[in-house]
Formats: sequence, C-alpha cells, structure tokens
Amino acid sequence: MLYYLFEYLHQLKIPGTGVFQYISFRAGMAVILSLIISAVLGGRIIQYLRKKQVGETVRDLGLEGQLSKQGTPTMGGLIILAAILIPTLLFARLDNIYIILMIISTISLGMIGFLDDYIKIFKKNKKGLAGKFKIIGQVGIGLIVGVTLYFHEDVKIRKFDKPATEITVTETAKHTDYHSTQTTLPFIKNHEFDYSKLLGFMGDDAKKYAWLIFIPVVILVITAVSNGANMTDGLDGLATGTSAIIGVTLAVFAWVSGNTVFADYLNIMYIPNSGELVIYSAAFVGACTGFLWYNAYPAQVFMGDTGSLSLGGIIAVLAIAVRKELLLPILCGIFLIENLSVMLQVGYFKYTKRKYGEGKRIFRMAPLHHHYQKGNIHEAKIVARFWIIGLTLAVLTIITLKLR
Repeated sequence: MLYYLFEYLHQLKIPGTGVFQYISFRAGMAVILSLIISAVLGGRIIQYLRKKQVGETVRDLGLEGQLSKQGTPTMGGLIILAAILIPTLLFARLDNIYIILMIISTISLGMIGFLDDYIKIFKKNKKGLAGKFKIIGQVGIGLIVGVTLYFHEDVKIRKFDKPATEITVTETAKHTDYHSTQTTLPFIKNHEFDYSKLLGFMGDDAKKYAWLIFIPVVILVITAVSNGANMTDGLDGLATGTSAIIGVTLAVFAWVSGNTVFADYLNIMYIPNSGELVIYSAAFVGACTGFLWYNAYPAQVFMGDTGSLSLGGIIAVLAIAVRKELLLPILCGIFLIENLSVMLQVGYFKYTKRKYGEGKRIFRMAPLHHHYQKGNIHEAKIVARFWIIGLTLAVLTIITLKLR
C-alpha cells in the first residue's frame, strides 16, 4: 500500500519519494519491519497465549528435557504470519500476480495449520485435524497455485533476441513473452526442462496439454515440502532457522530471475514481474529470524502447525514461482531427510513385523532429530549442526546456477 502512496508522491516530484521504486529498498524495509513485528507483537501474543492457557501437550517419549516443554505456549505461527503479511501488504505491489498468489497461499496454509492446532488445544483431540483433511487442503492450495501459474496471462517467461550485454544504450531490446512450463534443471548445461517433453508421444499437442503434468507436480511439491517442514518442527528453533536459510536462498533466486542483467549473465530464465517476490522473501526471512528470538532454545513459544505447515508451503510456492522447484531436494535437504527417516522407519517396522513377527527399527526414533536426541546429544547442538548442514545445502543450491 505504501508503494502506491509513494508512487503518487513521486509523480508530484517530492524529493526522496522515488526510493520506493527500488526493490532493494523495499526488501530492506520489509526485513526491518518484520523483525520489529516479531519482537513487539510476538511478546504480546505469547502473553495472550499464556493467559488463555494455550500450551503444548507433550507425550513422554523418553527424551531428555522433553517434559519441561509441557505447557509452553503454542500456535506462535500467528506471529510469523503477521510478520510476513503486514510488510508484504505495505511494501509490495499488490497488483502483482505473484504477490497475490503468495498472500492467498500464506493465508490458506495458515488456516489449515490453525484449524489443526485449534482442534488439538481447545477440542482436546491430540490427533488434531484428520490427515486426509490436511491433504485435501494442501491439494486444494496446490491446485489453485498450479492453475494460476499455468493459465494466468501475467505469468510468462521473456526471451530476448540478443544477450543484454550486446544491446546498446540507444537500442530498444526486442523480446518475446510466452507461456511455458519450463523449469530449472540443476547441473545441466542450458538447464531448462519443459514438463511438456514428458508428453512428447502426443506430438504437436504436447504443449497444449502440459498442464496435465505441471499441475500435479505443483500439488506434489507443495504437499511434500509443507509436510516436510511440519516433520522438522520438533526441536527448539530447528524448523524456524532452517526455513530462514532457505528463504534467503529463494530471495536470491527471485532477485536474479527478475533482473534482466543477472538472468542474462547466469543464463537462466528471465521471469517478468517476479522481482517483487524478493520483498515477500525478505519479509519471510525477517519473520523467521524474529520468531527465533522467542523460539530458540529454551523456547518460550512453539509455532505449532499454524507455522510449520505455512512455512513449508510458502517455500514450495516461492520455488515454483521462480521455476526452481527441482532444486528443492537439495535446498530443502533437511526437510527431505526428516521425511524420509519417518517413511523408512515406519516401512521397515511394518516389513519386519510382517516377515519376522517382530518389528525392528532403523533409527532409535524418527524423525531423524529425535534419533540424535536418543544418542544423548543436546538438542541445541543438534539444531546448530542441522543449521550448518542447511547453510551448506543453500550455498550448493546457489552455485548450481553456474555449476553445470
């Protein structure tokens, strides 16, 4: 909203108001405001949650320090959502389809998580929202995102007739904007992959029906990453810090994808209007970092599913919007391994119980972070090491832009 106010003031030629035209300035302001909101609003929300006795119910799993978390305020994801949405509404262009899509996705995923937490806390149902309803909600959001990104007229890729470095000052850059289901394939030269190629057997009609592949992929990615973040949220600051690292990486991708010079230099797709996602990503990083003020060990508040489901879904939608979803197995490696540890544990237990009559386990406990807790490693050290791994994966993800 402030963008439009300052744009009007700039037209009146008021000195200094033109600074709002710069994405870098608005992104910086979004980070600062989200940190302030997390710090100021966060403390008040925590007090309110304590007053209403909205506390975490902890099962005794034999983990060190686990029972001390009993009664810690939960549903702190409300702090994260407020710290993302308010700066975005103030500093981003609200007529941008990518920003509209991110706002809708954030609110929708937050509602699913909030409903799950509400049922657990106020209805005293430890299982929360039934898994099938969570999946239905995530699939519905994925369907909205997929359909929008495929059919909306403002979602296009731009191809220039010649490299940006060869365009003179007096020359008008000629380009073609077109709809595409192209995405980024890591480690491959000329690393664009079009989902329509999977329908090559259909001949000339392949591109026409590419949505048959693209939309299910979007649904799968959003569901998987959202649940991966939810699974990772088991130690103080683990999911929050990991998400902040991922958010910085996605901000870099949004920046280079929405800038003609960087896109040309890195030989990646230029996506018109995607630069506004830098502002949203900045607010996202600021919200996660600010929440760590209260969520770092020992946590004063937990995000609950209100936060964890939202964080994972937001990361997925951001990655899909900038055509980097195939990099998520690397970038979100922490989420992936946490998910896989649960799947392997459950699958192996069922297999051995059916075959030998007694279930066996691969890990001491799943998800993976609890495996290390069972090994008597302090949770603060586990979180710090997971952050280091997440940072390493983020750097590796960024260098895939040139490593091919």
